[in-house]
Amino acid sequence: MKFISHVLTAIYFGVFAYGAAASPANPQNGVDYRTLEKAQPTESVDKVEVTEFFWYSCPHCYEFDHPLTEWVKKQGNKIAFKRVPVAFRDSFVPQQKLYYTLESLGKLDRLHGRVFQAIHGERNRLDTDAAVVDWAVKQGLDKKSFSDLYYSFSTQVKANRATQLQNAYRVDGVPLVAIDGRYLTSPSIVGQRMKNQPESALHGATFQVMDWLVARAGKDKGQRAMPAMQSAPTKNQ
Repeated sequence: MKFISHVLTAIYFGVFAYGAAASPANPQNGVDYRTLEKAQPTESVDKVEVTEFFWYSCPHCYEFDHPLTEWVKKQGNKIAFKRVPVAFRDSFVPQQKLYYTLESLGKLDRLHGRVFQAIHGERNRLDTDAAVVDWAVKQGLDKKSFSDLYYSFSTQVKANRATQLQNAYRVDGVPLVAIDGRYLTSPSIVGQRMKNQPESALHGATFQVMDWLVARAGKDKGQRAMPAMQSAPTKNQ
């Protein structure tokens, strides 16, 4: 068993190293990422905003979620990260409302991963209002408190806003990551020139592109801030 453990460890790190080696060293616009024709407004002023568009029932979003969470942790204060649940059709809406209800209740940190696990590990589709409420109660949430928020006008407004953002960013598949309201990348975009590579390699390549785009966006933010700082009056003026 110890020998098998060493072999599996070697394979894991071998795949990770291969993914890093196969990653695009110099990301190219139109190949490894896309640039929106019209940049979208962002909420963060001093940090680079990173937004993941996702769908709980998407198997690729499920596989991407944990390594993305680890990548976000490594960024520290450089970025402002948020998720946006998409709705390509009406059956997606219950999961949009689930996400924003958990967010309003302050339960995302505890239950976001459990939603993925329920769908992909336990085969609970969570694609109807009744299924979502039933699942929430089984997680120990108060049925009335959850239902009041889930069916509330504010939650519906957030879901509608998510769909508006999805359209503004021209999201045509998930997971998709937007950097600073201007750049888009994803494992599927990066994977177009990485044929027949394992998903872990595509993730490694995507994070390399994201690192590069965050650095570029941060530099652009700094350059845009300089004229404003230079023109600001000093106390002695």
